[in-house]
Amino acid sequence: MLLSEHIARLIEEMIEAGDGTTDVRRNDLAQRIGCVPSQVSYVISSRFTPERGYITESRRGGGGYIRIIRVPMTKNEYLAHFFNNMGSSLSEDDARACIKGLMESAIITEREALIITAAVSSSALDRLDRRSGNILRADIMRHIIMTLMR
Repeated sequence: MLLSEHIARLIEEMIEAGDGTTDVRRNDLAQRIGCVPSQVSYVISSRFTPERGYITESRRGGGGYIRIIRVPMTKNEYLAHFFNNMGSSLSEDDARACIKGLMESAIITEREALIITAAVSSSALDRLDRRSGNILRADIMRHIIMTLMR
């Protein structure tokens, strides 16, 4: 298991134990896991995002912490958030993160995720230059999200 996966799982367990919220002290968690605090920060900033249904608040200083709160959203609120935050261009990595979030939120199945991932992959769009492919990928994802909102 990757270190980032391990950190994410521990934080998710802390959120579960805290009924949807937890306060993470970077240094304490890093010491417990045996990593540097910046790795904990990276996991929090990349995996515990509003797109994935979390709000984070930080308090700096000696007793500082990062509070992570799971925000329950309806299916359409979740989809609208993705739709509204998607720019006019979307990289393959960002599309994969969106698709993973949809699957983890049980909005799409694993099979649907595989199909969508194939449709927006760089290999499927390889006849286009990178910029055009990213624009088309965003358009495809927006249409998929609109269809899921029905």
